[in-house]
Amino acid sequence: MAEYSKVKSGKLVLKGEKASSHKKRKHKRQNRDKEDAPVTDEDATKHGGWWNVTQIEGITGSIAIEFGNQTYVKALDNGLFTLGAPHSEGECPSPEEVLTAFKVNDMKIALKSGYGKYLRVDKDGAVTGRSDAVGPMEQWEPIFQDGKLALLGCNNCFMSVARNDDSVVAISRTVGSDEIIQIRSHAVREVRPGSNLPEEEQGSLAQIEVNYVRKFQKFQDKKLRVNTNDRSELELARAEGNLHEALLDRRSKMKADRYCK
Repeated sequence: MAEYSKVKSGKLVLKGEKASSHKKRKHKRQNRDKEDAPVTDEDATKHGGWWNVTQIEGITGSIAIEFGNQTYVKALDNGLFTLGAPHSEGECPSPEEVLTAFKVNDMKIALKSGYGKYLRVDKDGAVTGRSDAVGPMEQWEPIFQDGKLALLGCNNCFMSVARNDDSVVAISRTVGSDEIIQIRSHAVREVRPGSNLPEEEQGSLAQIEVNYVRKFQKFQDKKLRVNTNDRSELELARAEGNLHEALLDRRSKMKADRYCK
């Protein structure tokens, strides 16, 4: 029996099989999980999930124009624009500060206020929102350079905020610190190629929530019941990596989820 005690014990390896290295497999799995882990956009999180646009293709749908930090262009009911009050960290732009952007061509865009009027530059340089249709006066050209952005109006002047009364104007033909802006978007960014996100998590937040309701909730009448509360909390949760928990909490309030209490 003494001879058997000298033999090293280990996992049985059948003929034709190669001995596997558990540590090597674990190392590869950890690297793959690290690559697939979502990258948190801290800047977007500080702005309530609204991310900074860095190319013209991203200027579409709901956007906000930010001057400085956490202050946005705000539409007034008289067709004029001003700089809104500063927001706290994590807050979204107010409804009056949300514009809708449309691409006119590869270089220019049009902007519509929440009052359904298009932005233009008047003869005195004031930016107004009183147009019902898009013409040459209602077109804006985003100028990206060295990681900065300025918005050129039809009068070849750049959008800025007047220092005396915070009104929005376009009166400078050169770009200085007052003309530098950030355009923030609430649109869902495209999933990067090769991403292993499940099918349920691809698309807009509204579609993602519907996907999970279909997957987990069961109703006798077979009708979907989706939480209609504001989805801004979902945008923030996704940026922080807590999207599943937030979706579960919203479904639990519908009291019909087999995975909720």
